[in-house]
Amino acid sequence: MKIKDLELKNNVFLAPMAGVTDKAFRLITKPFGPALMYTEMVSGKGLFYKNKKTADLLDADPSEKPVAAQLFGHEPKVLAEIAERALDYGAELVDINMGCPAPKIVNNGDGSAISKTPELAGEIVAAVTAAVSVPVTVKIRKGWDDNSITAVQMAKIAEAAGAAAVTVHGRTREQFYSGKADLDIIKAVKAAVSIPVIGNGDITDGESAKYMLDYTGCDGIMIGRAAEGNPWVFRQVIHYLETGEKLPNPTLAERANMMEEHLSLLVKFKGDYRGIQEARKHMAWYIKGMPGGARLREIINTASTEAEMREVIKLLRTAEK
Repeated sequence: MKIKDLELKNNVFLAPMAGVTDKAFRLITKPFGPALMYTEMVSGKGLFYKNKKTADLLDADPSEKPVAAQLFGHEPKVLAEIAERALDYGAELVDINMGCPAPKIVNNGDGSAISKTPELAGEIVAAVTAAVSVPVTVKIRKGWDDNSITAVQMAKIAEAAGAAAVTVHGRTREQFYSGKADLDIIKAVKAAVSIPVIGNGDITDGESAKYMLDYTGCDGIMIGRAAEGNPWVFRQVIHYLETGEKLPNPTLAERANMMEEHLSLLVKFKGDYRGIQEARKHMAWYIKGMPGGARLREIINTASTEAEMREVIKLLRTAEK
């Protein structure tokens, strides 16, 4: 797949997820084959005012390449300036978030709120594309609610302003992540624009990925929540799309090994306290649906040291025997 001049080895991408797709998450995911990975959402204003914590979100390892920096904001001039800074961290694509449904984002006029004023989307894209040489893309939703379906309009405006691709999540802002993603709106966007369209929503395995591609005609797919605690999903999806064969789910030993690696990276990059705090949700995701998972989650949620967290992994290894 190709986005402007950026050649990608396949059409399966890791979605940007706030509080999830940090450097540690991307590093453990990369070996499973996604052609493009996105940073967490990065605040345009945070970067503009040189907030260190915000800038840290853009930190990427060379082995992750290609990496896309996802920015959010609603001020064209601010986003244009900080898009240039994102390139200093190695981003090879800049994505503008126009779909986040979180109240704290929307209440500031960012994310999904931009769908209420589609012309602003064009101003933002035009400003950012004029500022950087890498591809500029946008991520949108179906619309604000069922009475305001704006995806096709937003995609057309973005394309006219210079966007190199558009990702469509098939839910409205009002839905958040409930209900089913509407594949018909992704299909409609694909029919309305000539730039690549990436489908997002409810892709959990090879079969759902193939159905998304076949039904909508979209050029690529983006996997988000299904990758939480499950980086293997990328290898499974890519293999299924290439061969039609299903790969087995990871064994307990594979899960335990990945938990150890992920934990080590979180502590390395974020320190003992913050690393353990953030590891709790990831460790819980790895054991989701497993027999005895509730008991392990209790231990995970009270663990305050790396050693205590590793005891959970030992228990997991014991469970396999």
